Parts: sequence; C-alpha cells; structure tokens
Amino acid sequence: MTDQHTSPPYPVAVIVPVRNEQAILPRLLVQLARLPVTTCLLVDGGSEDNTPSLLSEASARGPLRVLTAPRGRARQMNAGAAACDDPILLFLHADTVLLPEHIAQVQKAIAQGADFGCFRVRLDSCDPRMRLIGSLISLRSRLMTSATGDQAIFMRRTLFQALGGYRPLALCEDLDLITRAAPRARFVCLDAEVVTSARRWQHHGVLPTILLMWFVRLACHLGVDPQRLQRLYHDARERSTP
Repeated sequence: MTDQHTSPPYPVAVIVPVRNEQAILPRLLVQLARLPVTTCLLVDGGSEDNTPSLLSEASARGPLRVLTAPRGRARQMNAGAAACDDPILLFLHADTVLLPEHIAQVQKAIAQGADFGCFRVRLDSCDPRMRLIGSLISLRSRLMTSATGDQAIFMRRTLFQALGGYRPLALCEDLDLITRAAPRARFVCLDAEVVTSARRWQHHGVLPTILLMWFVRLACHLGVDPQRLQRLYHDARERSTP
C-alpha cells in the first residue's frame, strides 16, 4: 500500500497519548524536543495530576503541540492523527524512549517500501528476566507480523486512514490495528532498539505480568469482548499488586 505521492524525507508526526504522567513528563518533553520531526503531538486523556500544567508550559515554550481527547489510548491517538497531515504517523508510549536516529530508521524503511512497522524493544532493567522478555517480544515481531505499543508503531497515513485508525477498544488496540493491517500492507520490525519502562513488570511481578499478557493476547485473538477483558485485566492487576 505504498503512497506514491510521498517523497523523501517522508515527514513524520510523533503522537504521544498521556494521562497522569507528571513523574516522567519532564524527561519525555526533553526527549521529544530533540526529535527531527515535523509534528509532535501530546494528547492528554483527562489527567488528574499536574500533567496538564506541564503540557501547557511546554507548548508555550516550543514547537510541541498539545491536545485533549476523551480518555482511552486509542481515542487519544486517533485524535492526534486527525490533528496533523504528515504522511507518516508514529505512535509513542510516554514511557518508551525514542531517539533522533530512530526517526531516520523509520524514514529509511518507508523509502524502501515498508508501510508500517515497529522497533525491537528492551526493558530498562538489568534483571536478566526483563532482558529475556524484551528479546522474546522482539523475536516475535521479527518472525511474524506482530507489535505492541511499547515498540513505537509507525504507519503510513494512507494505510492508517484506510483501516479507519485505531478501533476504540478497552485493550489490545495495538494488536487489533496490526492484525487488520497485516493482510494489506508490508510490515517491518527495524533493527534499531527502543527502550521502554519495566515499571509494570516490577510493580506487579514478572511472572504474573507475563501470564497476564499472554492471557490478554490470546483472549483478543479469540474475540473476547474488550470491555469484559478490561475488567478481568484490572482485577488481575489489583490481585497482583503488593
């Protein structure tokens, strides 16, 4: 599904859904300000902490744009995509580190014919189990058309629009998008590696989180209702919280 009307350097828009992220927002804002992109949008989904104030200050100082949207990662990312016209969309989780060289990797992949893709991923922990988890997630993406939001999913706007964007699912909106894109476009998992936070694994326990993630992915593939799945997911996380 290559867009023949898009020519190098393939302008990229980075879209970041945020909610109650005041603890990591200062680091995130510095990181985003360094990216060689035409558009950088932070979409707040009704934060109840100091996130809105920090976002307002950041947008007043520089080129970062701030939007508000109904709560829900899928809705927030769709709102960001609708608010820009860049031919390449990159959806970044707030706790995943994206560097300037990653943008160049995306542009190169698009120039070589990719329509959507992701990066290899590493969790920011020295725990060998965390390193193994990141390696397995990356391997899964290398062997099949698969990606999670932590891997900084990118996609041609034409493909994103043809798919109708993210469906407003309570969970697995990333898995759903990739599954719908797979039969109609070319996917690539880039060699470059992004680093994402291990906080949920550390907070809820490595093994319980692994089992929960496997359960969620399987349930999504089997068509379990996303609202019901969300309730089961949050119940399981509460039981695993120390």
